[in-house]
Amino acid sequence: MEKFCDSLTRYSRRETVAVQIGNTAIGGDNPIRIQSMTNTDTNDTAASVAQTERIAAAGGEIVRLTAQGRREAENLGAIRAELDRRGCRVPLVADIHFLPSAALVAAEHVEKIRINPGNFNDKGGQFDELLAICKRRGAALRIGVNHGSLAPAVMERYGDTPEGMVASAMEFLRRCRAAAFDRVVLSVKSSNVRVMVQAYRMLAAAMRAEEMRYPLHLGVTEAGNDREGRIKSAAGIGALLADGLGDTIRVSLTEAPEREIPVARMLADYFAGRENHAPIPAVDESLYSPYSYRKRPSEKIGGIGGDAQVAIWSEIPAAVRETLFEADIRTVDRIPRGRIVLLKTNNLNGIAEQRAALLTMAGRGLTNPVIIQRTYDESDPEVLQIKAAADLGPLFLDGFGDAIRIENLNPAILQSEIDALSLDILQTARVRISKPEYIACPSCGRTLYNIEKTLAAIKARTGHLVGVKIGVMGCIVNGPGEMADADYGYVGSGPGRITLYKGREVVRRNIPEEQAIDALLELIEKSQMER
Repeated sequence: MEKFCDSLTRYSRRETVAVQIGNTAIGGDNPIRIQSMTNTDTNDTAASVAQTERIAAAGGEIVRLTAQGRREAENLGAIRAELDRRGCRVPLVADIHFLPSAALVAAEHVEKIRINPGNFNDKGGQFDELLAICKRRGAALRIGVNHGSLAPAVMERYGDTPEGMVASAMEFLRRCRAAAFDRVVLSVKSSNVRVMVQAYRMLAAAMRAEEMRYPLHLGVTEAGNDREGRIKSAAGIGALLADGLGDTIRVSLTEAPEREIPVARMLADYFAGRENHAPIPAVDESLYSPYSYRKRPSEKIGGIGGDAQVAIWSEIPAAVRETLFEADIRTVDRIPRGRIVLLKTNNLNGIAEQRAALLTMAGRGLTNPVIIQRTYDESDPEVLQIKAAADLGPLFLDGFGDAIRIENLNPAILQSEIDALSLDILQTARVRISKPEYIACPSCGRTLYNIEKTLAAIKARTGHLVGVKIGVMGCIVNGPGEMADADYGYVGSGPGRITLYKGREVVRRNIPEEQAIDALLELIEKSQMER
């Protein structure tokens, strides 16, 4: 196995170089940095400044703004100047998509440029010109690859895969190294949490093989809102933070940008200070499959394991207790065959402990079904959501576990809420589907309608469609690519206009917004009747 971290059982943050973004440094010995993105029109200086200040006041350390054209890129200078006048020195990042010329303009005004290699049509050496401007100004660059918007040449060779995402990132990273430009941060995001985790691990391994130590920006794209958005983000980002990967994070919620900051801060703080933990026995790392999903084989006992769907057990049935063997990393060597294993831990490094126990079982050839349990004592549902998703999501993403058990000692959170949380963790890991999945962008200055209100309306009318994936995207710049995993798409195509997709194909264009949700429901109903 190509190594993406130093050890599966000894936590340490991946060693990276520090990259300066204005007055804030990412990587090196710096703490994990928190950031967000405005959803105002970048041409509206007053609105963009006000929202940037709200994000900074909430604790955002870096703020990104869209620069889809030269006009928006130029106005970043006015936004930077007004923020400076008000004493707000939070670093700004320009988000560039189709126009390399916009990147060249924006690089004169902000502290960092983000490009998507899949959309960066580099004719005439404009990438080299961009690096030259960044060198002159001391600006940084994020090479931000998004699943679903890979370049045609990459798609032809690799398909829409984590391997393709990493190849795209490494191609541009090598060009930066050849140009002696090292103010680089990387990301390989996806709305599919399993793909996202695998891609980041592959990228870390690829950089490790070429002795590159550039920082990583973590995020799950189009995570949605409310509980689902928080769980998706916590499971994906948490899996990587637990591996010691990640130097800056953005939690992408379809909510006001400043609401992303407390969630991101909670995640970063939850994984801070985990070095020097109690030793965990080393494992045979060749048994681990971090780059592709592989369900751990198990026999069926007491209704779980084997070909049974992953179970949720708030209470363990009396009949099952007779076959139960409670284990942790210290007792895993004594597990008898033919028993259901209750694998428990309450330690902060429980992911590593439970993963090590499961790999130890694999090394012994044990196929006992396993209930993965964590115990908490939380009164705030959001805190429980973040911690449980970050602790348990990674194990199910990697194919471990036949049942999930979340125990919360505080009665302030109802068992029904805990069961719903368990289902959402399993759905995020794609091991048990119990409701629709919404791939919803957090919106930005390109968004052409009230996406938060629209997402709520679509959820209210489609909640019965178990297993259906619906993309709700603000614009056509990222929309069609980012919702590539969706069955149906609802995409802003102009002021007050919506285009509907079935898979990647356009079905109806430029529908008046007031008719669009009805049209989406008609499309879904018709498609399901034709099956």
